[in-house]
Amino acid sequence: MTEEIETQENNKLPVLRGELALLVVVLINSLGVVLMLYSGSGISAISSVPYAFSEVFNKISLGTWTYIFQGLLVLSLMIMRKKFVAPYLFSFVVGFAFSEMLDVHEMWIGVLPTAIGYRVLYFIISYLLLCIGIALSNRCGLPIIPTDLFPRELADITKVKYSRIKIGYDVTCLTITALMTCIILGHLDGLGIGTILAAFTMGKVIGMIGDKMDLHVRFESFMTKRV
Repeated sequence: MTEEIETQENNKLPVLRGELALLVVVLINSLGVVLMLYSGSGISAISSVPYAFSEVFNKISLGTWTYIFQGLLVLSLMIMRKKFVAPYLFSFVVGFAFSEMLDVHEMWIGVLPTAIGYRVLYFIISYLLLCIGIALSNRCGLPIIPTDLFPRELADITKVKYSRIKIGYDVTCLTITALMTCIILGHLDGLGIGTILAAFTMGKVIGMIGDKMDLHVRFESFMTKRV
């Protein structure tokens, strides 16, 4: 009875199209990644591994390495599910758009001022953009950017709370980045106080933003099952 009441209440909420939400995600998450790096506080955890590869093997752009990394994440999920998951292919396409937008943002981001006050502002904006974008990703009802898809699907596979999976995933990415840059480049690169702060807090903030979204809007897409 309680579930029926909750379903009825949810059906009264305004509808936001999942397709529009996903478009917003691609635009703001790609900007958030590049803006966080530009702030000087470090790269976001979700892009730290491809960033490390782009620094070590710099003939290939950050966007291209991101696409390769996303492909490996999608492949890993299929291996863990022990089956071919067709919607993951759409996620791969979305990931390609995200990767291309990274390169687009890198082309113009240099025009922004770099005074310390601006850099702090860039970090705050990028942090919020990524949190909002990932919260939207988890609710749009569509296959999403593989770097966002992986922790969501891993939480579903393992039945472990999303916030815990997200933090563990981010910390693992940062560890790989630190080891790669220190061992191959001889110095720590791409990681800063902002990266560490985001890695250990973003999972919880995403959860809080998502809970607020659930109170005010519901998402539907062409993949939404009709009751």
